[in-house]
Amino acid sequence: MAFEDRNEKIVCIIQARMGASRLPGKVLMDICGYPMLNWVVERASMAETVDEVWVATTTAPSDDPIEAYCDDQGYAVYRGSEQDVLDRFYQCAKLAEADVVIRLTADCPLIDPELIDQVVFGLFELEVDFSATRLPPPFHRTFPIGLDVEAVFFEGLEQAWLDATTKYQREHVMPFFYEDEDSFDISILQSEEDFGDYRWTVDTIEDLDVVKRLAASFGGNRDFDWLDVLEVFEANPEWQEINVDVNHKTYFDVDDRLNDTDENQENPAT
Repeated sequence: MAFEDRNEKIVCIIQARMGASRLPGKVLMDICGYPMLNWVVERASMAETVDEVWVATTTAPSDDPIEAYCDDQGYAVYRGSEQDVLDRFYQCAKLAEADVVIRLTADCPLIDPELIDQVVFGLFELEVDFSATRLPPPFHRTFPIGLDVEAVFFEGLEQAWLDATTKYQREHVMPFFYEDEDSFDISILQSEEDFGDYRWTVDTIEDLDVVKRLAASFGGNRDFDWLDVLEVFEANPEWQEINVDVNHKTYFDVDDRLNDTDENQENPAT
């Protein structure tokens, strides 16, 4: 079915929490006068395919400021499991009555609305189960880290919610789809050139420095695309050195601080 013929409700869900292991509180840190979360929500809202944007945070008291900020800005917010992010996404999508779920993370303030649209188009036009701009390490990517978009039909998300069992599948939400190539059709959007080693995400203070420089280069304008960012980034090679040594996590990495569940936890959906 072509995208133009669709009547599904497409909901973008942004996962956010204050307790990041490498840079706590990063999602509300300032970037050119706005909290990072604001950048992600507002840029996601620019995507033509997106009907609603929700922030999915946790019930931990440390995430009260996220809910307060969302309430102040009029953003739709859901609070759910701190450990089981897949359950948090599923419950948020169910509350939002989503037919299609787009997954973003709150540490990607330069996320590109057009790439969101292209991922959604791929889901419909290629008639696949899962569409994304990349698969996480150890798989290869061609877009810079920080332009990560994943999209799935609600029925697929529900299947993952019911059947995913390992801790990393529950924490990273989508591994269930790309680990079983025989069960799901997937589409990965590729850049014409390989820029997969560039870091435009925020996991460390060095990352934040780079993103602030990139954002400031647009003089307060937030209506730019990833190719505009690329032009600035490559014109300032010294910026590329700031966070070049930051290691990107694989999807097998889990936050050991969230130890309420073990590697083969019982699925809370059952």
